[in-house]
Amino acid sequence: MGALDVSKVVDKHQGWRLITCNWLHGGVFHILANMLSLLVIGIRLEQEFGFIRVGLLYIISGFGGSLLSALFIQSNISVGASGALFGLLGSMLSELITNWTIYTNKIAAFFTLVVIIAINLAVGILPHVDNFAHIGGFISGFLLGFVFLIRPQFGWVEQRYALSGYSALSRRKFMTYQCILWIVSLVLVIVGLTLGLVMLLRGVDANDHCSWCHYLSCVPTSRWSCRTEPAFCSTTQDGNQLNVTCSSNGKSNLYILSNPSSSQIQSLCTELCS
Repeated sequence: MGALDVSKVVDKHQGWRLITCNWLHGGVFHILANMLSLLVIGIRLEQEFGFIRVGLLYIISGFGGSLLSALFIQSNISVGASGALFGLLGSMLSELITNWTIYTNKIAAFFTLVVIIAINLAVGILPHVDNFAHIGGFISGFLLGFVFLIRPQFGWVEQRYALSGYSALSRRKFMTYQCILWIVSLVLVIVGLTLGLVMLLRGVDANDHCSWCHYLSCVPTSRWSCRTEPAFCSTTQDGNQLNVTCSSNGKSNLYILSNPSSSQIQSLCTELCS
């Protein structure tokens, strides 16, 4: 229904799923949590920079998050706006950096943002959380912030703050470092998204080129497992005896069940394959 399913993106040419998955959620709590985050993060950005720039930043960041997720997590279906939300967080950080000279209490604001981002990324190491979408969205938003959220620096007087009859003599001029960041970030975004899309459509599994990267999305502990692949089993029924064999690890077990339902069989299969 529009979720990020890599097999459909690659084999059935349904690339639109890289964008539509950002508007789908896995339940009421999921969508409420994301929309609350969007209100908290997005209102200030939209008031300052307008809905067009922030909207483009949101959509492209979501696409970047979906792209990185699809390159690393290819066996599961993914939905949610978290990648786009992390893009907004990343853009807030880059906006603070590129417009550094016009802010007061900039050090405190910088460290506050870094702590918030670090905590949210740390949550992503839990199972069933697509941290690659978070990371991809954050990187995309961070780079796009230098492109979309740049402010003029020298003698800039914003018109709505100017007194009636006051003529602002300042001209819109950007610092050299802002222009450099703008150019470098724009090139990196274009190259990165293009390269990622080409790799995905060619069927590249990024895990083959980075053996440890899966730990960025889930760190296994004694309390949880990072195995989230769907379980598949073969079954044979002999009277009231059900033999279940896991296709992934070869384990087999015999259960005393007569006329088991499909949900019961799937539950036994999941337990056997874990």
